[in-house]
Amino acid sequence: MNYCRFFDKAAIVTEEDNLKTPNLWRLNTVHRVEELKSVIRMGPIWASGILLITAYAQQNTFSLQQAKTMNRHLTNSFQIPAGSMTVFTMVSMLSTIAFYDRLFIPFARKFTGLDRGITFLHRMGIGFVISIFATLVAGFVEMKRKKAALAHATIPISAFWLVPQYSLHGIAEAFISIGHLEFFYDQAPESMRSTATALFWTSISAGNYFSTLLVTLVHKYSAKPDGSNWLPDKNLNKGKLEYFYWLITLLQVANLIYFIFCAKMYTFKPIQVHNKGSDSDEGVELKSNVV
Repeated sequence: MNYCRFFDKAAIVTEEDNLKTPNLWRLNTVHRVEELKSVIRMGPIWASGILLITAYAQQNTFSLQQAKTMNRHLTNSFQIPAGSMTVFTMVSMLSTIAFYDRLFIPFARKFTGLDRGITFLHRMGIGFVISIFATLVAGFVEMKRKKAALAHATIPISAFWLVPQYSLHGIAEAFISIGHLEFFYDQAPESMRSTATALFWTSISAGNYFSTLLVTLVHKYSAKPDGSNWLPDKNLNKGKLEYFYWLITLLQVANLIYFIFCAKMYTFKPIQVHNKGSDSDEGVELKSNVV
């Protein structure tokens, strides 16, 4: 690997090193050095998944507050609990996974020649685009909700207007999160597969922390002398929640540009191909064809 060459110094034996009991902070094997470089190489792609979780996190916060103020009745005597609106995310995600595995992959395989239909990075890219539309739609739905707001406890507009943003988030999740996890697992060294899985979960944690930070910053910098801001705690109708959704949309557009740049620069790890006609364990190392 031609990147991060300065790490190669960690595998160079000097006169100060004791080969019998080496200090692992000074001397390591070439294999361990290459493993570290592999993990670092995945870092930029790892970072690109943070904003998806930030956008996704709003379903359990502000989208939930929206649903609470809207008409959720299916019949005169039954209404959907606001917290249950995420069922549309789950349904759309499961439907997308089934469609992707059963229909899309066989169809795409005919054109790309790849077993997976498209690469991990292409799958993530599609998810990023859908996630952008999810928060963009959420902003317009919030505008419609506020226009319909009257002096009632429940705004006379159906909560099913929120279904598109919930569903789009579910579709985006099916593309990005699964692609993200598969990418880490496939590209990590075999001895570090558990570490790769941990990277996926840390991106989820980082996304939720960034969501909290973003809300805090919006509270601070959108505050007015009368104490109001974009995201009021009590009356959502007096805020500018649509601006917050569109802010996340702009951040995701920037993130998509960043991801495309990282994907273009990324070099997939070599794969080991064995000769089927030989009993030898020796293989021929080839570059992956999923670039």
